[in-house]
Amino acid sequence: MKKRNISQYKLIKTYGISTGQLDRLRKNQNVNTYTLNMLCEILECDLGDIAEYKKEQEK
Repeated sequence: MKKRNISQYKLIKTYGISTGQLDRLRKNQNVNTYTLNMLCEILECDLGDIAEYKKEQEK
């Protein structure tokens, strides 16, 4: 986001990304694929630049 000069405020106000989804990203929680796709388009990056697959630990 810094490289593209895009703030969280701009993601919310200009691009319509919800505060809830941004909060989930900050807390490393589940985020829907629509949001990930939108962020990739906005930031002009690949999914691997903003997300990492982590296998859920067995219970």
